[in-house]
Amino acid sequence: MSLTTSRALTIGDAVASLLRDGMPVRFTAYDGSSAGPSDASIGLHLRNERGLSYLLTAPGDLGMARAYVMGDLTISGVEPGDPYEALALLKSNLRFRAPTPAEALSIVRSLGIAHLVPPSPPPQETLPRWRRAVEGLRHSMTRDADVIQHHYDVSNRFYEMVLGPSMAYTCALFDGPDVSLEEAQAAKFDLVARKLGLESGQRLLDVGCGWGGMVMHAAREYGVSALGVTLSAEQAAWGQEAVKREGLEHLVEIRHLDYRHVTETGFDAVSSIGLTEHIGVRNYPAYFTHLLNRLRPEGRLLNHCITRAHNQREETGAFIDRYVFPDGELTGSGRIISAAQDAGFEVMHEENLRRHYALTLREWCANLRDNWDECVAEVGEGTARVWGVYMAGSRIGFERNEVQLHQVLAVKTGGDGQDGFGLRPEW
Repeated sequence: MSLTTSRALTIGDAVASLLRDGMPVRFTAYDGSSAGPSDASIGLHLRNERGLSYLLTAPGDLGMARAYVMGDLTISGVEPGDPYEALALLKSNLRFRAPTPAEALSIVRSLGIAHLVPPSPPPQETLPRWRRAVEGLRHSMTRDADVIQHHYDVSNRFYEMVLGPSMAYTCALFDGPDVSLEEAQAAKFDLVARKLGLESGQRLLDVGCGWGGMVMHAAREYGVSALGVTLSAEQAAWGQEAVKREGLEHLVEIRHLDYRHVTETGFDAVSSIGLTEHIGVRNYPAYFTHLLNRLRPEGRLLNHCITRAHNQREETGAFIDRYVFPDGELTGSGRIISAAQDAGFEVMHEENLRRHYALTLREWCANLRDNWDECVAEVGEGTARVWGVYMAGSRIGFERNEVQLHQVLAVKTGGDGQDGFGLRPEW
């Protein structure tokens, strides 16, 4: 049907006419209209006028996210904790075209101009970038603390159910198809430890330590004295209790502290697992310089972070920025390596664990799916929906090489050229 027809358009008519290749799922709306194959295994249902207003006032992933988080847009055929199959199908086949001015006018007249008034966003949504700029300088200590709190201080109990006993919210290392998530997370920590060459009696600094998985692994398995710092108060409190439960107080300290406030020096090793995504590309020189200054000569740094498949600076999408990682910035491994080198590090090795992160996200989604009712009771259905979409969508991104995960190993080479490494890798 032409969008410029004199007959009033239904919601289904408007949606179907704006798709280049047709609707890949069954779409139904509160006005009784529909689009797409009637026998599709996955369906989308627009429940009310507020949902329509979300879609019209924020076209793209932000509007769909708002409607979905509020329960105004529902998905059938998949579990909300793991909507991977639906998102993969939509990402591969849902292609909208821009309407002409005449078509846009016809849609507005048919669906109602009142729907162009934006409803209040869901409570899980943060301010847009321009508003956050008014609230504080990007990547200032105050603003970084605020955005870390938004993402990580959701609920420790929620993270326990989604992440599992390891409480490791970073890419795991899968040595085979039958490896459990817990085994894979332990393997990741051990890979970091072996790359850093940890030995009993050494000192490790872990920046952005999360709930303390790396520092406890280093102390328990290698006899290392470890300091972990995190900007999340809830992470620090959970980690401090975990250290006591494991009887590691004589080796491990976890502080609620910005890594920039760590003044101790002479560490044998520094691990940074999942922090670089938060610090901002422009801050890489200061970041790597600060870590270099924490190390003794021949001390090693292992930098583990999400990267892009290219080296340009690129803002995250609206959904990720407003619901998941406010102020997050990603770039390619080349920028990471260049910044480390320019700060004075000698880069010894890099490794891409992209496919391992897809497997990690698969397991986290399975945990959210299996603990859905308890997760909803803990944080509310809207927040649980955000996490299901975010993790399933991220899995697709890693599978399709839109994002990657790099470990970069570097050393503070001494003035005499000594780096402390053997002639070949030890891991």
